[in-house]
Amino acid sequence: MADPRGFLKTRQRELAPRRPVPVRIMDWKEVYEQHDPGVVRRQAGRCMDCGIPFCHQGCPLGNLIPEWNDLMWRGENHAAVERLHATNNFPEFTGKLCPAPCEASCVLGINQPPVTIKQVEAAIAEDAFANGWLEPHPPQRLTGKTVAVVGSGPAGLAAAQQLTRAGHTVAVYERDDRIGGLLRYGIPEFKMEKRILETRLGQMQAEGTRFRAGVEIGRDISWGDLRARYDAVIIATGATVPRDLAIPGRDLDGIHFAMEYLVQANRAVAGDQVPNQISAEGKHVVVLGGGDTGADCLGTAHRQGAASVTTLAIGKQPPSERQANQPWPMYPTLFEMQSAHEEGGERMYLASTVEFLDDGEGNVRALRVAETEYLDGRRVPKAGTEHEIPADLVLLALGFTGPESTELTDQLALPFDGRGNVDRGGDYQTSLPGVFVAGDAGRGQSLIVWAIAEGRAAASAVDAYLEGETQLPFPVRPTDRALAV
Repeated sequence: MADPRGFLKTRQRELAPRRPVPVRIMDWKEVYEQHDPGVVRRQAGRCMDCGIPFCHQGCPLGNLIPEWNDLMWRGENHAAVERLHATNNFPEFTGKLCPAPCEASCVLGINQPPVTIKQVEAAIAEDAFANGWLEPHPPQRLTGKTVAVVGSGPAGLAAAQQLTRAGHTVAVYERDDRIGGLLRYGIPEFKMEKRILETRLGQMQAEGTRFRAGVEIGRDISWGDLRARYDAVIIATGATVPRDLAIPGRDLDGIHFAMEYLVQANRAVAGDQVPNQISAEGKHVVVLGGGDTGADCLGTAHRQGAASVTTLAIGKQPPSERQANQPWPMYPTLFEMQSAHEEGGERMYLASTVEFLDDGEGNVRALRVAETEYLDGRRVPKAGTEHEIPADLVLLALGFTGPESTELTDQLALPFDGRGNVDRGGDYQTSLPGVFVAGDAGRGQSLIVWAIAEGRAAASAVDAYLEGETQLPFPVRPTDRALAV
């Protein structure tokens, strides 16, 4: 185990410091400073190596957390890298972007601050990149079977890497001009610099995975033709249909979906020319939605020079401590202060937007907002509490309703379940033989760690379908529900 007295000697959580706010909002670099090896080692030593490590069930990937904590505490960093990669294809992504449900399940968290699992994971991934330990692992033999993966987000990339290493010839199709999906254009640079993604994609190419960017399946190539060309197809297109807000004034100029705004910002940061870019510069910005996407809009607006940013959430402000109805080891709903929230802006809760107001020329000038009240389990605007909030730019960060369905239903006649996701069985296979679904397209909007876990699991199902058996790990099934999520 790690330091036998570590959690007794070191009771405080120490996290990597964030760069000063006045400095970091002037650029798009990551907000965190480099990890201090001494701090990481000390924090890894707090791991108790419990008799039953609940962090395992809190992580959909089943990461061997006590093992790599122990290795980091002992200074065996290369071994820690190998142990982490045994269950997680992309720890550099999860170490930066995952909300760490494993920490909510940490046994130490019953009566002390939990182990900084996410920070240790991020430090291990940084060691791998810095020391050239991210070596390609091409297959020893080829099976002669071909697989098409549609979508290059975390689920698609995880499935592709697993199947390539198993010896199949894998092509990843992406409709955008660059590979990466949400990792490329949905995540701002200040949360994860794209050089990290490029390094991982380079490893995958060296292993034999083929990338086909700028190809939209269903239009450039029909789903039927794709199915005829390949022995198996994995749908990993994500849940990309945004949830709208159908209230008066919705058609005014200046109201946009959050992802439209973030994609343009990421393209501009990458050096692309973005005609008529949606920009927050000098504007009063209102973000509807208090989740991760809303925080990404907040941080982006700060860096673009917004005059003000207000985030509205329709529900109550979450509590700062775990509530009785969310006991350990469940993942609790807690008030969170992300890096973007430190940078400024106002957060309002119990705020129901009832109307977008016109400036007389077809542009939004303000929102009419009322206090939210709960009636028979529903959240409704409370009469008599309406007031206006000035807004030149409104960003809708209200989540996603599911995958785009038109081409899948028209060209493959695939059924969708009651939640609007592609219907599938326990082996990730749809009603069409050889067609599988992984990630948000089959699960609905979820965490990056679930996407990677489902990509790995779908890969093992595809391998078994093609070869009759598989030695690839099968971490989760669509019916699995971890206590943490």
